Amino acid sequence: MDWLSLPPLTSLRAFSAFAEKRNVVQAGAALNVSHAAISQQLRALEDHMGVSLLDRSGKSLTLTSQGEHLARALQLGFGAIGSAVDELVRSGTDRPVHVSLTSSFATSWLMPRLPAFRLDHPEIDLILDPSPDLVELRPGDIDIAIRYGAGGWSGVDAQMLLQTPMVIVAAPELLKGKSDWSPAELAQLPWLEEVGTTEATTWLAGRGAELEPGVGRIVVPGNLVLDGLRAGQGVTVTVRHFVEQDIENGRIVELYAEPDGAGYHIVTAQTPQRQAVKTFVSWLRRQALGV
Repeated sequence: MDWLSLPPLTSLRAFSAFAEKRNVVQAGAALNVSHAAISQQLRALEDHMGVSLLDRSGKSLTLTSQGEHLARALQLGFGAIGSAVDELVRSGTDRPVHVSLTSSFATSWLMPRLPAFRLDHPEIDLILDPSPDLVELRPGDIDIAIRYGAGGWSGVDAQMLLQTPMVIVAAPELLKGKSDWSPAELAQLPWLEEVGTTEATTWLAGRGAELEPGVGRIVVPGNLVLDGLRAGQGVTVTVRHFVEQDIENGRIVELYAEPDGAGYHIVTAQTPQRQAVKTFVSWLRRQALGV
């Protein structure tokens, strides 16, 4: 079939509406257009096909036998299209919102706030996939990634959610009263690093230092890094937002801070998003704003 030879969809839709209502005024109301627009589309359809679809000899328009044949075909065709659309929309609505994020962000920021989301939107299910790995956002798979950085990544949409710098921190008992530490000196202390990341080693390497052999590097899931940090088990790289209260209360000492400008972003594919995804993104942004 040569699809380019088919009449315009607007003309077919107008004809189908007339065939259902048998009245140009009611057909116009069904499509939210004027009855004159319906009449124009009917004539355009007949001209395109070169077939008389309507009998205009009486007081009102009626379908010819050819018109009845086309009306039955359009009823089946538009009905099948409508059913397919409804099925796809329902399947998208039923699918949980799949979120990729680091375990440290999930533990320190998102999880304490989720009861409020469940209260406001009990109809939306979530899948939280804690991993430091970069993921590809594909339809039918992961919907949202929460990632740290400066933003501006190509091929995706990224909205700043939480702006906060990276800091180098440690518990006072690990530092033993010393407040002025060079990177080389810090490299002689044990470090805590999240599984799958190289933030600690990268930070030290960028300052001409590397972890001393035998001092102890502990690699743990992100949700355990802050527990180990507060217990004095090592120096670590984290975002200031997660330890601000610890710093203010003196439980943690901030040794270095990276320049401001980076933060956690809401990353989505550059494709239309399901309503449930839009709702969750809006909720995340309100939470970050504290409203």
